[in-house]
Amino acid sequence: MSEFRIGEGHDTHRTIAGRPLIVGGVQIADAEFGLDGHSDADVLLHAIIDALLGATGQGDIGEWFPNTSPEWKDADSATLLKSVSDSVARQGWSIVNLDCTIHAEKPRLGPWKPSIRQRLAELLQVETERINVKAKSGEQVGPVGRGESLAADCVVLLQRSLHS
Repeated sequence: MSEFRIGEGHDTHRTIAGRPLIVGGVQIADAEFGLDGHSDADVLLHAIIDALLGATGQGDIGEWFPNTSPEWKDADSATLLKSVSDSVARQGWSIVNLDCTIHAEKPRLGPWKPSIRQRLAELLQVETERINVKAKSGEQVGPVGRGESLAADCVVLLQRSLHS
C-alpha cells in the first residue's frame, strides 16, 4: 500500500534593477532585472519549497528560512530546496510529479523552460518526465502584467510506501 499527499506552493517577488534574475535555479541571461528578496529571490524554487513543506506538514518557507535571519541573506535557493527535499526524503516521501507555473510578462520564459525543467530534475533528483514547467504572461494586467513582479505556483504529488 502507498500513501499519497498533495502540496501547493505560491510565491511572488517584486522586480528590481541591478540583480540577476534566477528562476528555477537558472540564471536568465536576457533579463533586465532581478527579483527583490532576502535570499536570491528565486520565485519558483520558493513555491516548490512551500509545496513540499505543505504536503509533508512541515510548515512553510518563512518558518524554515526566516527573512529576518542574517544566515539566509543572499542565500542560494537551490541550497534551501536541497535542505527541504532531504527532509522530505528522510520521511520516506518521493515525488510522483511536480507541476509549476511561472507568471512573468518579461522576459519571455518559453525558451528557458527546458533548462529550468532539467535543473529542477537535478535538484530534486527525479526524472525530467516527472516535472512540468509552464510560463504565462500577465497579459499586461496587474503587477505581473505591468512587469512589477514575477509569481510562481506549484503543485506536487508525493508518495510513500506503507509497511503492513
